Amino acid sequence: MDFKPVSTIFISAAAGANGKEITFGGIFAAVATFVVAALGGWDVSLRLLAYMMIADYATGFLGAWKNKKLNSDVMLWGGVRKGIVMLVIILAVQLDQLLGGQAPIFRTLAIYYYAGREGLSLIENFGVLGVPWPPAIQNALEQLKQKGESTK
Repeated sequence: MDFKPVSTIFISAAAGANGKEITFGGIFAAVATFVVAALGGWDVSLRLLAYMMIADYATGFLGAWKNKKLNSDVMLWGGVRKGIVMLVIILAVQLDQLLGGQAPIFRTLAIYYYAGREGLSLIENFGVLGVPWPPAIQNALEQLKQKGESTK
């Protein structure tokens, strides 16, 4: 068996078949590596936040579509806000490094805070889409809504 054709297949599958694919793949890998390093690593909490952001964006789109209220301006600024959340996490990583970098305190706080906000937004979007929730969650959200209205 000749190993040269097999190795060529593996290399072209991993890197690309031509120069453009290899260049694009290399640039993408470099940018992705930089972004993940700036975010403090790709751990479970950041991955969960990213998945929640994607789910929130998608369910928000579906809810707007269902109610015939699609608005490209709202979608644009929703995406911009999610990008700013990632910028805040990058800044939190820098704060942690400024304090010695022993523990990612600010990064963890930022990720958990924004994951909580994304979770509430997802629940609201699910409600718009007609997904039923257990009564305990509905009551807790109604109480939060009433408290928010009383402080205005």
